[in-house]
Parts: sequence; structure tokens; C-alpha cells
Amino acid sequence: MRRPRPMRRRYAVGLVSALLVTLCAPATAVSAASASGDAPAPRTHSAASAPSAAGRHQVITWGASMDRQGEGPRDRSYRAVVRTSVGGTGVRVRLSNAFGDQPVTFDSVYAGKRKEGAELVGGSNRPLTFGGAGSVTVPPGESVVSDPLSGRLAAQSDLVVSYHVLSAGGPSTGHGMAMQTSYATAGNHTAEESATSWTDRTGSWYYLDAVSVETDRDTGAVVALGDSITDGWQSSTDTNRRWPDYLSRRLQSATGIGVKGVANEGISGNKVLADGAGQSALNRLQRDVLSQPGVRTVLLFEGINDIKAHSGVTVDDMIAGYREIVDRAHAAGKCVVGGTVLPFKGWSEYDPEAEAVRQGVNAFIRTSGELDGVADFDRMLRSPYDQEKLLPVFDGGDRLHPNDKGMQAMADAVDLKSLRCDR
Repeated sequence: MRRPRPMRRRYAVGLVSALLVTLCAPATAVSAASASGDAPAPRTHSAASAPSAAGRHQVITWGASMDRQGEGPRDRSYRAVVRTSVGGTGVRVRLSNAFGDQPVTFDSVYAGKRKEGAELVGGSNRPLTFGGAGSVTVPPGESVVSDPLSGRLAAQSDLVVSYHVLSAGGPSTGHGMAMQTSYATAGNHTAEESATSWTDRTGSWYYLDAVSVETDRDTGAVVALGDSITDGWQSSTDTNRRWPDYLSRRLQSATGIGVKGVANEGISGNKVLADGAGQSALNRLQRDVLSQPGVRTVLLFEGINDIKAHSGVTVDDMIAGYREIVDRAHAAGKCVVGGTVLPFKGWSEYDPEAEAVRQGVNAFIRTSGELDGVADFDRMLRSPYDQEKLLPVFDGGDRLHPNDKGMQAMADAVDLKSLRCDR
């Protein structure tokens, strides 16, 4: 396979006890996210009520990386089930048309608390507005943030966001491998709290790419930037056992850390250097990480897909990619914790040459001092008898992806204090 072209350096700036209640009055503030990478980051229009109260700010509580999906049908409703990390008030959702080539109109968007399956807790389903309007059209390549809902959303709870796509066309924007069952149906059923109309199940999230809440300014978030291991492949579906989920639960019970929000920005098959399964980590860094509110730290855990692809990627290539991510994150005032690349001996693409690159990459992560911290996933999960293999008790069965126990062990390998960032 051809060697990747040299990179140019680029810079860019449990049940819930409380219900979501009445909407705050909107205003007209608009912000734009700048572009980075080979493809532009979507502009984000934000309709806010009033500035956050003194000592408070918006923090991401859930996120999912977007990619190009199949053609988006019109007159279709989606009911997305997402798991919060940090709790707070003033819930906002971000709807994305980042990969569309035609405008998408959402004429009805609701948020509520899940009871079971597609059914909501009675009285919890509330309409969201965008600049005071119940309908919003998102141009190609852009995203939009809702006005806030007043009331409080609890940490570690199932939020359900229901939205009706009135008109669409061309490719849709979504996250293919959610490891969570959501729902869809024809027509507009977003205001309904029963599950009766929501007969279509889906393992993907469409259009919804972030949820945030207002918290005190001492509270921030960490974004996990990764591939299928971060996305949760081989963990148990509908149980929130991806390693960022376990990390979120650790953070909720920790004291003195100040980081409570966790956003999972993993994409199965993703690479640091090259587009393919989603845009590369370099090209999606602005949209998926730096544009999210309240982020203090990036936990960078990518590289295995570059290494095992036999594309000629060298240790120096990988280090250059990591350095660019670190430089751009630092320029934006964020810290970067590097996760060492897991062993994969026994996977079909393993060979000694790829293993040598993995070892070189891990040596850089551990010893260079260029990152703000290290999460040594490799040391935690590797076999003591053959350090090029996963320990069998952590192996999901394919010699590459950890199982539920492995996911928990990864979260346990993170030094929570390393997620605090003073930049």
C-alpha cells in the first residue's frame, strides 16, 4: 500500500429524580467553529437564553462522533437514547448535518427521561427550541445548538432526545456503532411519551452529536478520542460498559478532581493519520473535541488501525500525528493524556514489523514528556507471559478488542488526577 503523504502542520482554535421542565427564554447569540484538517469543521449556530450565571458554564455530558451515513429519509422521527455523565441544569442538544450535502429541517425536537425501552417517564418529555423557534433548518456542513431547558438533569441517567426530520436528502450524518438501542418511526411522534409508535429499532445515533449541561466553573470534562475500542466494540450492548462509561462512573464518585463530564468520541476503524472509517483524528479534532463546551482534557487513544494496516506508517509518522494533536489541543488550552496502544498478537493483521511500530509509539507516549499524562492501557491489559498479547481474561475473543472486564480495567488504569488541567 502507498505510504501516507507527509502531513502539514495545521492549528485551530439509578433513576433520575428530577424532570426536565419549562424552557428558558431564548436570544440570538451565534458562534462559529473554525475549520481544521482537510475537511471543514461544521459551523455551529448557538441560540442561548442569557449568559451563564456568574461562576457557571456549559459542559458536555454526552457526545458521539459523526460520520457519513446512508441517504437520510424525510418525514421520519428518531428517538435517541443517550447516557449522561455529569449532571446539571440548562440542557442543550447539538444537531449535526456535518456530512450532508443538502439542508436538513427538524420541525420538532423533544427531550425527556427514559422509563423503559422507547417509553418515557410521564410528564418528562419537553419541547426544545432553537432561537425561540420550534423548527430549525441546518445547512450542509453545519450544526446547531438548542436553547437551554430549565430544570436539572441527573448524572448517570438515560436522556431521550426525540426529533422529527421534516425534510432531508442525500447522505445523512450519524454514528454507526452506538452499542445502544435507539428507535425510529415514520411521521412525527416526538411529543408522545409511550413506546407504541416507536417500532423500528436502530443501533445507530443519527444527527444528534452532543448534549451539554450548565455546571459550576470548577467542573469540566474529558473527551476520549479513539477508535473501535473506545467506541465499545465487544462490550455488552445496552449496558454502558465501554471504558469511557466506566471512567465516567469513577469520576462521579471521586472527590477533588473537578472533571465529571465524559464524552466518547470513538469511531470504529478510525485512524490518526488517514481518513477512512470516519475522518482521521487529525481532521475531526476541531469538531469532535475542541468545539465541545467545558473540555479540559483530551484522552488520546488511537493508533492501532494505522499500525496494523500495513500502509507503511512508521514510528516517526505516528509521533508527528500525535504531536500535531497535542500542539492544537495545547493552543486551545486543553491538556492531552496519551493512552498506550494495546497488544494485538493473534489478530489477523499482526506481524513483527507492526509490533515494532507499536512498541516505538508506546515508548514515545510513556517517556517523551510531551503529553500531560499517560494512561498505560498496554501495561494493564497485556499478558505477563507474552506481552504482545492481551491477557485472556480481558480479551473479547478476537485478540484485539477488550471485553467488559477489559474495559473496566482500562478505566481503572487512568490516573484521575491526570485529567485535571490548569492550562
